[in-house]
Amino acid sequence: MVSIDNLFVEFSAKPLFSGVSYVINDRDRIALVGKNGAGKSTMLKIIAGEQQPTDGTVSMPHETTVGYLPQVMVLSDEHTVRQEAELAFAHIHEMQAELDRLNGELAERTDYESPGYMALVERFTNLDERFRMMGGQNYQAELERTLTGLGFRQTDFERPTNEFSGGWRMRIELAKILLQRPDVLLLDEPTNHLDIESIQWLEQFLQGYQGAVVMVSHDRAFINNVTTRTIEISCGQIYDYRVRYDEYVSLRAERREQQLRAYENQQKEIADIKAFIERFRYQATKANQVQSRIKALERIVPIEVDEVDNSALRLRFTCSQRSGDFPIICDEVGKTYETLLPTSPRNGGGASSSPSQSWGRDLGRGSVPVFSHVNLTIRRGEKVAFVGRNGEGKTTLVRCIMGQIPFDGHLKIGHNVEIGYFAQNQAQLLDPELTVFDTIDRVARGDIRTKIRDILGAFMFGGEESDKKVKVLSGGERTRLAMIKLLLEPVNLLILDEPTNHLDMRSKDVLKQAIRDFDGTVILVSHDRDFLDGLVTRVYAFADGRVREHLGGIYDYLQTLLPTSPHNGGGAPPSSPSQLGGRDLGRGSDRDGAGNSAWAEQKAQARQRKRLEKAVSDAEQAVGELEQAIAILEAQMLTAEGATDMSLYEKHGRLKQQLNKAEDEWAMAMEELEKNTLH
Repeated sequence: MVSIDNLFVEFSAKPLFSGVSYVINDRDRIALVGKNGAGKSTMLKIIAGEQQPTDGTVSMPHETTVGYLPQVMVLSDEHTVRQEAELAFAHIHEMQAELDRLNGELAERTDYESPGYMALVERFTNLDERFRMMGGQNYQAELERTLTGLGFRQTDFERPTNEFSGGWRMRIELAKILLQRPDVLLLDEPTNHLDIESIQWLEQFLQGYQGAVVMVSHDRAFINNVTTRTIEISCGQIYDYRVRYDEYVSLRAERREQQLRAYENQQKEIADIKAFIERFRYQATKANQVQSRIKALERIVPIEVDEVDNSALRLRFTCSQRSGDFPIICDEVGKTYETLLPTSPRNGGGASSSPSQSWGRDLGRGSVPVFSHVNLTIRRGEKVAFVGRNGEGKTTLVRCIMGQIPFDGHLKIGHNVEIGYFAQNQAQLLDPELTVFDTIDRVARGDIRTKIRDILGAFMFGGEESDKKVKVLSGGERTRLAMIKLLLEPVNLLILDEPTNHLDMRSKDVLKQAIRDFDGTVILVSHDRDFLDGLVTRVYAFADGRVREHLGGIYDYLQTLLPTSPHNGGGAPPSSPSQLGGRDLGRGSDRDGAGNSAWAEQKAQARQRKRLEKAVSDAEQAVGELEQAIAILEAQMLTAEGATDMSLYEKHGRLKQQLNKAEDEWAMAMEELEKNTLH
């Protein structure tokens, strides 16, 4: 379908691609991957015709249509949501107008037997058939299904687009592209502005899409669920793998090992040739051989090894003093915003049912509730997730916790709690005129100032990178820099609001491990399922002004959505608390006494199971550590010095006794856990 042939691109005389060729076939599901700055977005722009290559060609059949969603685009503010989405069907409207014109002409003519009339009938019939095949009669239903799948409610359809945030307006643009059904769909970070449920809907849509899909995404779960082919951009070349991303990671590791071995062999060969040339350069009897070696050296094509960031990104959040047992307690917390609401001229009050009905009315002041009756307790050491659709109040509750905005009810911050807060726009709050070094130098205190260069190097800002101004950094680089600022002060409660935005997969993996190793308490606001998986043990779901608690990880929570999930043929994702499963944290619950009793019993069983699982895990860790210590000791005993050191034998005996005891404790814990599971 699309052929990329011998592509060459350079910026400021520096080559980005060189001799790149590949083909995008019908129904391909391609993930474009590579380090930040490798040229993934540039590749999409070239395929879309938004940018011209320095050399090479991109060719496709004349009738092929391409839909392109960039990371940043100019958005219109002149229409309602429905009107803006309907622009995707401009061709349908044109066909409808032509059908109406032809129908009118047929009604006026009376020369039913003439060739001209028969040709007109045939033209009308063919156009009408095309109109029906393209969904001309039911495009409104398709439009509403798509907008609903991307998170819009029916009441949003008639609202002006300028009432929505940039993230929601990007969803409208995505809806328009999906509704156009182009032959080739190019998506650059399509999940950046989507919540979990909308991401799942988009996954299902793309899995059944009839055209080709090429995407750039740092959402590992998303690309694993959608793509079947992975094209890596590295060292200005591409490597094409006909597998999903996870399988590509394994194959890439094998390829790099082969490259390293070949590179090392080549370097040895080059060193041997150079040594021969230097040794016999001035001996006449070896002149021919020396010249032969020089020519051989010139013919060697250097082997390139895939780019890997050798400067390890080491994140470690320093936990300060021990906090109280309950860092956060919310008791009947609620939040409303004062806003201007349209009032009826007849009765002088009451909100308008839609913005389109509000023109010409007086505006009165009213309250818009965000959430109410929130009761939650976060315990020391817990790692929890706040999830839900955009606009449901996740960041608002975080801002209440931080004391940035007023609220109703009582919110208690526990004893000795020291909060480290990473806001959604943290990277944008950096001073663009400062350098990377100066940004950190201004917040560093004490001895840490002598180690700024080392810290920056650990975050891949070594050497000249530290002298760059913030305004020239990419989104991922700014996020890393903002994270450094957060690391400089020890805290015992981390609140991270969308910390993975603009981070590549490697950086997200390192951040995830750092959070896992953190001894304090963590609140994560994130839509990234892979990032949350195995990290959080409790999920708080925000929907319809309520917050509901779900015990378990992110996929345990998503399992509760299955009855109305897009993956089970449902339309819009569930949004009301009664649909979401889990426990409503408001006190206005309509459960009867039996329901409360059953829930209390279920919760007690879950706590007991969690305690037993931890006991098994701790016992397993103790056994592993003792086995490792014994293995080290036995290796020492095999040496000449260790064989005669009686203290080693005594220590070995004590460790063996401890290992037997630890194994017994593990067996007992496993038995208790199995009994609990059976019950």
